[in-house]
Amino acid sequence: MTGARGDGARGPAARGRGGRAAGAAAGALLALSAVVAAAAPAQAAGYRYWSFWESGGGSSWSYATQGPATARPADGDAVGFRFALSGGTDDTSRPSAAPDFAKICGDVAEKDGTKRVAVVVDFGGPADAPPGEAPPARPVETGCAQVGADATAAEALAEVAKPLRYDGAAMLCGIAGYPARGCGEPVAESGGTDGTAKTPAPSASAAADGEGGGPSFGVLAGGAAVLVLGGAAVWKARRRG
Repeated sequence: MTGARGDGARGPAARGRGGRAAGAAAGALLALSAVVAAAAPAQAAGYRYWSFWESGGGSSWSYATQGPATARPADGDAVGFRFALSGGTDDTSRPSAAPDFAKICGDVAEKDGTKRVAVVVDFGGPADAPPGEAPPARPVETGCAQVGADATAAEALAEVAKPLRYDGAAMLCGIAGYPARGCGEPVAESGGTDGTAKTPAPSASAAADGEGGGPSFGVLAGGAAVLVLGGAAVWKARRRG
């Protein structure tokens, strides 16, 4: 009851000032939320890249746990590469051709000091292609690589589908010249009314410069100032009350 009397004794004017200040602070919070939302990057839909698959002794394709430059398949194994737009290992498209070692390497005789590795290269479909490019007319290439006993999957691939293209971090970017540009960039949802239009997300360098990929320091600093001013307005209104 004492509290209720105190509130009533302040009168409508004092309560109005406090309400207006609180409203201003709330407006500042909403403005900051809008700024941060506008500065946030588009939701990544996935990555467009060459995924790497393995099959040992006639088993089905399994997503590789290491890169082709370090994986060392045994004689009778198969390695597969698929270019696709994928959101992660759970939904990455497998090569469309089976890891059929007998079919791919059946006419290649064993040779001392070497091993035979079946190689499957799946270039994906038009929906997977980067803007301005198209997959080769023959969507899947297979071949039997007869390489040294200690050769890696990358060496086996090079025997079947040159030229290969790598980036500075040794990531496999292109097989048999496809794609001609790019290397595993994130792909973000963009505008399209049917949800299919996609464009590359801002690069890491652009994000670091405050040009994309997230709110810049200036935006965050300005937002912090808005919050401080809004909080001060509420505090002063309460003091006056």
